This record gives sequence, structure tokens and C-alpha cells, in this order.
Amino acid sequence: MESGEIVSVLGALAQETRLEVFRQLVQAGPGGLSAGEIAKRLEIPAPTLSFHLRSLLHARLVSSERDGRSLIYAADFSVMGELMGFLTRNCCTGTSDAPLE
Repeated sequence: MESGEIVSVLGALAQETRLEVFRQLVQAGPGGLSAGEIAKRLEIPAPTLSFHLRSLLHARLVSSERDGRSLIYAADFSVMGELMGFLTRNCCTGTSDAPLE
């Protein structure tokens, strides 16, 4: 993942509602949640949720799939793993007591 993509991902998560939406999707696992279920759980209006989901989709943190009349959103665990790898790749390389060896 390039640094520009990392900035996009971190930017998408740097907002309280989007972070909570993403956390809900991570907790739901690969099956994801419908937009209606996310809105209900977080008690936010559908247009507001749609705005935040678009940002997460643009950053590739979530994917969507149509199931009848519903859109199902799921966290993209590969992108999440790339982000975590980027953030921890050089952890503690300047110290002798690196915790992530």
C-alpha cells in the first residue's frame, strides 16, 4: 500500500461516525451488515450514513453488495491488514527492546 493510499484510509477513519461504522462492520465479520442495520445500531439517519459509507468505500475500507433491495456492507479485512502492516512495519527499529519481534 502506497503512502497516498494510507493517508486516504487514515483520513476516512479520522472521523468519529466513520470510525464507529467501520468498527461495527469489523465486529460483524465477513458477512457484513445491511445499511439499515448499521443506521439502527448507530441511531443515525440514512442520508448521513450514506455519506459516511461513501467515504469508507472510496478509501477501500469497505465493500458493498446488493442483496435484493438491501445493500450489505462489509469491512475489507485485507485493506485493514495492509494498514496495520504499514503502521507496525518499522516498529521500534531504533531501540534494542523491540516488542513486536
